[in-house]
Parts: sequence; C-alpha cells; structure tokens
Amino acid sequence: MVKSIEKKYGIQQTDKATLEKWYYLMVLGRALDDRAPNYLKQAIGWSYHAPAAGHDAIQLAIGQVFERTRDYLFPYYRDLVTSVSAGLTAEEIIFNGISKATDVAGGGRHMSNHFAKPEWNIQNVSSCTGNHTLHAVGLARAVKTYQSDGVVISSQGESSVSEGYVYEAINGASREKLPVIFVFQDNGYGISVPKKDQTANRKVADNFRGLKNLEIIHCNGKDVFDSMNAMDEAVRIARHKQIPVIVQANCVRIHSHSNSDRHDLYRDDYELNYVLEYDPLAKFRRLLLRYDRLSEAELVAIEERVKAEVKAAHKVALAAPDPSPDSIYDFVIGEAYSSEKYPDGLHQSNAEPIKLITAINETLKAEFRHNPDTYLWGQDVANKDKGGIFNVTKGMQQEFGSQRVFNAPIAEDFIMGTANGMVRFDKKIRVVVEGAEFADYFWPAMEQFVETTHDYWRSNGQFSPNIVVRLASGGYIGGGLYHSQNIEGALTTFPGTRIVYPSFADDAAGLLRTAIRSEGMTVFMEPKALYQSPIAATSVPDDFEVPFGKARIRRAGSDLTVVTYGNTTHLCLDAAAKIAADGLGDVEVIDLRSLLPWDKETVFASLKKTARLLVVHEDKVFGGFGGEIAATVTEEAPKRHSNGSMLR
Repeated sequence: MVKSIEKKYGIQQTDKATLEKWYYLMVLGRALDDRAPNYLKQAIGWSYHAPAAGHDAIQLAIGQVFERTRDYLFPYYRDLVTSVSAGLTAEEIIFNGISKATDVAGGGRHMSNHFAKPEWNIQNVSSCTGNHTLHAVGLARAVKTYQSDGVVISSQGESSVSEGYVYEAINGASREKLPVIFVFQDNGYGISVPKKDQTANRKVADNFRGLKNLEIIHCNGKDVFDSMNAMDEAVRIARHKQIPVIVQANCVRIHSHSNSDRHDLYRDDYELNYVLEYDPLAKFRRLLLRYDRLSEAELVAIEERVKAEVKAAHKVALAAPDPSPDSIYDFVIGEAYSSEKYPDGLHQSNAEPIKLITAINETLKAEFRHNPDTYLWGQDVANKDKGGIFNVTKGMQQEFGSQRVFNAPIAEDFIMGTANGMVRFDKKIRVVVEGAEFADYFWPAMEQFVETTHDYWRSNGQFSPNIVVRLASGGYIGGGLYHSQNIEGALTTFPGTRIVYPSFADDAAGLLRTAIRSEGMTVFMEPKALYQSPIAATSVPDDFEVPFGKARIRRAGSDLTVVTYGNTTHLCLDAAAKIAADGLGDVEVIDLRSLLPWDKETVFASLKKTARLLVVHEDKVFGGFGGEIAATVTEEAPKRHSNGSMLR
C-alpha cells in the first residue's frame, strides 16, 4: 500500500533553531564529502569514497529521526550525511576515512566510507551492497520479541534492491510484521548501470506493492522538508503499527559513483548540468533566504564555523595513532566457553548409551532450558510432531513455544542473515539455525556466512555474532548430488568461525553445548548417516562439554597415526581392529572432533611414536580438509624434531 505523507515540516512551520541545525549538518556533511578525495590524492587514506552529494536531504532526514537510545541504524557506504546527522563528529568521520585506530566504526579495520558507531546502535555494515537488509530484519525481530519500542532503519541505493536477499528481507519483514524501515536512495544509477537495466518499474519500491503488511512512501529525496515528513511518517508507522515501511527517495548523484569511477564516460553534459541544478544543499540555502528564515550573514557564519571545525578535525585526525600491525590477530573470533569439569572433553560415564540424534536433541533442549534467550529456526524444524527432515529438533517447539522455535522460509541466506541481525540486540542472545536441510544446500547462504565470519574482526570486537549453524553433512545415505556432499573443506578457509564435526553421541552433545555457550559463530557439522546408527551411540553425561580444538584418541597404537573425523572415524576404527587381528600392526586412531581449530599437538605427539601418518576423511578428491592437515604436518613436523626424523 502506498502511504500519503502527513506533513509536519515545512519552511514556515519549522522553528529557526531547527533550520539552523539542519543547515549546519548539511554543510558539515558536504564539507567532509568534498574533502575526502583530497586524502586519497595526498596518499593519506580514504581509498574508497562514494560521494553523498545529491543525497543530502534524505540523509539528513534519516539521521534526524533516528534515536540512538532506542532505534537501530544500518547506513550504507554513501551515508556520510546520514552519519553526521545521526551525531558522528567531523573527527570520527575522518578517523574512519583515513583508517585510524581511533575510528569508532572498527578501529581502522574496515574500508573507508563505511561509517558506524555501535555504541550508539549505528551498525557496522560491509561492502556487500544491500546485504544488511537481512540483518535489519533479524534485529527488528528481536525488537519485537523483547517488546522494545525501537525501530530499525536500513538504508541503501536503489540498484542494490536487485539483490535476491533484499527481496527475502522485505518479504520476511512483511510476513512477520516487523518494525523496520527500508530507505531506497534512488539516484538512477548502480555505478554506471542505469535504473532501466535494473528493474521494469520506474520506482523500485513499486516492485513490492503486492506484499501484505507493508506500506510504501514516495518522497523527493532532494527536498529537506519532503524527506523529513516522509521519514517522520515512516517511523510513526513502524513504531506504532509494528509493520515494515519502504521509503523511496528520489535523489541525484552529483559526482561519480566513487573515486574509481568516471561518470563523464556514460553521462552527457546535459545530465551533469541537470544534477548540479538540483543540488539539495543549494536548494535548501535558497529556500532559507527566499522565505527570510535565515539571513545571508547567518548562513555565512554557519559555513565559516564548519570550515574551522573541519580544519581542526583534520589536524586531530592526522595526529591520531594508526592501528598497530600486531593487532591484526585480535578479535578474530569471540571467546570460547571453557569447561572446568571436562577440560579434555573426556568422561567416565557408564550410563545407558544413546544415539547421536538423541544426544543432539536432548542437548538442544537442555541449553534452551539453561538460557531462555536461546532461539532456533530453519527449514521444516517446527511442524507439529516433525522436527526437521531428520527429526533432530522434534519436540522443541512444543516445549519452548513458537516464539523461540519456528520455521523459516526456504531461503538459506534469510536464515543466516536474520540470525546475524537478531544477536545484535543483546549479547546474551544465542541463535541456533539449521542453515540448510542438507549441508549441500548451504551455498545460497554463503554470502551471509562470509559476512558473519568477519563481523567481530571488522567491528574491532564490538559485535560478536553468537550463532550456531547446524548442517547435516556427509554421505553413506545414497542421496547423490545435493544430499551427500561434504563442504567443510570450503568453510574452514574462513577465519572468524569454528567448525566442529563429531563422530559419536557424547562428542556431539559436548561440542554442541560448548558451541551454544561460546561467543562467536560455530558451524556444527552433523554426520547424518550416524544419526540413528548404533555404532555412534555412547553414554552421555547430562552436563558433558567438549572444548574446541581438542582431539580424542579413539584407539592407541604405535605403528601408524590415522587422523580422521565424522563418518570415517568408524571406518578407521574397523580397519585398525582388522589390521591388529591380522598381526599387521598397531594403529592409533585420532578423532579430531574439531576442524577449526584442530588439535595439532595431539597429532604431533602421536607422530613422535609412529612416524607415519594417514589422513582419512570424506570429501572430493581435490581441495578437501585432509590436504590442509597433511600440508601442516609436512611443514611443521621437521621443525618439531631436531634431526627431522619425525616422519618416515
């Protein structure tokens, strides 16, 4: 539904003090925007700059309606004026642009022109255009769940709306009736690609007219008052009606897309003159004079004040410290939960063995009882008596309710992206997602997975995505393509996540408990062929915990070290028993349990005895995780033995 705007602001209705503030903020934003390219020319920084000029009015409005004590803001890379309007100082903008350690967005770790201030709920977003719409939806879900009165504002250019996850975000927000505002700053171009090549509708917001529980507001994003009225109305609707709103703001892009783009190659002189004529800052200045709201002298005084402020901020920024190279390994992943009772992940329980699927199910329920701020969603996980395709989550919704355990749309990046958003609301929240019904189907979520792996590092430790991603993995079920593959070889290439892969019921329970209680993201690979298999059944203490990076020697031996995990652990144990029975040797079988990090120390200690290594795992012939184990041993083993004879 298209909403008509209730007009609250106008050149005559708005008090003088407010007009002065708005003009100051717009002039400050423009001054910083114009200065940014100079830092690159002088090789000081600001390697990426997407000019905000032409978007000034709608960006002013976004920042003005945002209330940092209760709302949440996801600015995109062009939102310099938005950030200034929301309260960032000239110093903070320049700190970010030239990547200083004092940068409040991420300590200089992120690409310039990506402004944020997490302590004010101004979120740190990445360069993947539009992907933060999913985070905004997840955060809005938390706002609604915890009955906060805040709204979430997500800003982006109109061309990024072409991304599939933007459609998934808006569809999900309308289905769940979430208080989120999607602002489309429409300047007509996606870099050099004109809007007509992006969408059939002239206004991209109209692509969403058919969605229920959604209101659409169109405004002139070049006009301060129309923009303020539109954003004020959008916030009122989202906050009080608890539904999503799209604000489509017409803008102009006065300069090139960025400092690596030349717009004169695809825009003619007529168009370049046109956009200058519709400069929002110049228009606002003319209005203030025409209606005698501010005098020329008053406007000049504001402009001189801004010049002095930016000059002073420049001096402070140049003197600020650069990030220390030694800090590169700080904040790679959040702190892992540490077990005091089971420091090595071993136990002596003699209780009745349970199957691996039961161990996972019972541990999930135990952790949901332990922490009431734990949530689970995914495809097919909460449908009456069914709990996923393998029934791993059976009974969860019945015990914990539909607000904590619920089905998600069949959209893997929506599942991952909204998990990233929901945990932003409070660090006590833990989210467990079934990332895909089979690990093979996780690929659509990879953009969101990669995004989440570097959130903690990119924010300089200000945001830890406390998420567990469950994936049913591996073969031996005859599923063929998309039902029997292993993907851990790809997932382990990304720092900023943990990957665990149990082989037995007790380790499945212990690793899952540790994963849920830890900060940061953990991928929990479940060998689906072992769910119901009696060979994986073990005794499981009710409170069992397995630390990350601690392997388990499943069979001691002296002649050969076999390193394995998951389904192949059992094959290796069978083979070792046969070799021993035939009198051919004594094989030591090491179950890694954890792949990222993996327990090199236990492997090297075994190699000192055996001097022989065999790595066994499921995967493709080329590019599997086993190759990394072999490469690490080849590189490091000689250094660990003075005569280089550890391996034969």
